[in-house]
Amino acid sequence: QRMELSCAMGGSAAAPPGPGPPPAATAPGGPGLREGEEYESLPSGATLSTHMVAGAVAGIMEHTVMYPVDSVKTRMQSLQPDPKAQYRSVYEALKKMVLTEGFWRPLRGINVTMLGAGPAHALYFACYEKMKKSLSDIFQQGGNSHLANGIAGSVATLLHDAVMNPAEVVKQRLQMFNSPYTSVLGCVQTVHRTEGFGAFYRSYTTQLTMNVPFQAIHFITYELLQEHLNPQRHYNPASHIVAGAVAGAVAAAATTPLDVCKTLLNTQENTALSSLNIRGHLSGMANAFSTVYQLGGVPGFFKGVQARVIYQMPSTAIAWSVYEFFKYLLTKHTLEKKP
Repeated sequence: QRMELSCAMGGSAAAPPGPGPPPAATAPGGPGLREGEEYESLPSGATLSTHMVAGAVAGIMEHTVMYPVDSVKTRMQSLQPDPKAQYRSVYEALKKMVLTEGFWRPLRGINVTMLGAGPAHALYFACYEKMKKSLSDIFQQGGNSHLANGIAGSVATLLHDAVMNPAEVVKQRLQMFNSPYTSVLGCVQTVHRTEGFGAFYRSYTTQLTMNVPFQAIHFITYELLQEHLNPQRHYNPASHIVAGAVAGAVAAAATTPLDVCKTLLNTQENTALSSLNIRGHLSGMANAFSTVYQLGGVPGFFKGVQARVIYQMPSTAIAWSVYEFFKYLLTKHTLEKKP
């Protein structure tokens, strides 16, 4: 049974782990592949560690390349921003942050994102591959079961977000305007001491709820575009980049309301909560939804949508192109070794 290089090729902390193998796409072909070989599947020689390393590298790349825009997104999602932190565009926000807060300010928190992304994506891979293989044997002996893929992907997402959620909380608190935190360790210690361990998982259910529609919209859009741009399913970097970018943009825009709620739960924005006389800490998705609505109405749910789309487009394009490249390279390498 062949293993597919699967899922978790990135994603953002603000978005779920990125591309996995589209279940419907198993068209043979691709440059340098012989008759009967599937480009969509990886050869059985590809070990679990190969999958894990590939996923971790792609995940870290995806999170770090566009990190300054992610910082802007967090700020633009503020429900009651400081007058000095009100921005009309992503470019203006970046320029203002650099000029008034220092050149490195948009990168604050990147280290905790890298620390979280590597293990989260490697764990996602390990879980996905192991479960998919075991369940496929149960559901469809020797075959590839879509049900198995779906269950494996869901369980792997639970694990991925369990690792990534605390990193996301720390990252977003460091990104906020006038953040009282100056270092990752200082932030972790203060949050743990003043709000308890639960603070690191307040947005966990919201994050998971966001991942399901994000991934569904993401994969469907990518598949539709691939059918038009690359019907033969050859290795075609341009089509993977374009389809990945558009799929990321559509999914990011559609799931922005959940992302705004997640940011509020992560940052516990003081000005916003005190204006509604909310004492203690806000928890739960339903509470977050009603708070966002009370403070910003329907437009409040789309705060930072521009930054989220600008962040997600290149991120998803990077994830898909790295994923497809590894898939092509490993398949080609195995075929060349055959007599």
